[in-house]
Amino acid sequence: MENASARNLWGDYLDKHLEYAFNEAPKVVHFCHNQLDANECASLVKKGIKKATSPSLLGLQYRKEALPKIGDFMIVTDWEGQAQCLVRTTSVRLRPFFSIDEAYARIEGEGDQSLAYWRKVHWDYYTKELSEYGRKPNESMIVVCQEFEKVFDR
Repeated sequence: MENASARNLWGDYLDKHLEYAFNEAPKVVHFCHNQLDANECASLVKKGIKKATSPSLLGLQYRKEALPKIGDFMIVTDWEGQAQCLVRTTSVRLRPFFSIDEAYARIEGEGDQSLAYWRKVHWDYYTKELSEYGRKPNESMIVVCQEFEKVFDR
């Protein structure tokens, strides 16, 4: 793990949870494509409000990233890469964009937690994400609905 802040947070967690000492190092992530939103999302996760993230399946495939699995750890950082907390995946479901509902939008915890807000900010995110590959989002595209719980912070 190249990020020293993330490595230190993972080490502090392992000091108290030796049962995970042989797990591979967690993925280090920040949410969103800009500093303001990334820092806000990191804060929401740390406060226990944001409990899900929703990458597009197509984006993961283009970046050659594996699907998340239940039990996976992730270190959430702010935009600058400072580790904020450690989360662990509790659920992974593949759903078409059009099938996302109010309950899931609330779990994601962003903005006013409404479905309308979720749809707008995620459509904007997917548009930017997929434009790098010459693609556009559509209502039937598959979204990876990854729920998690915060397990550690400082």
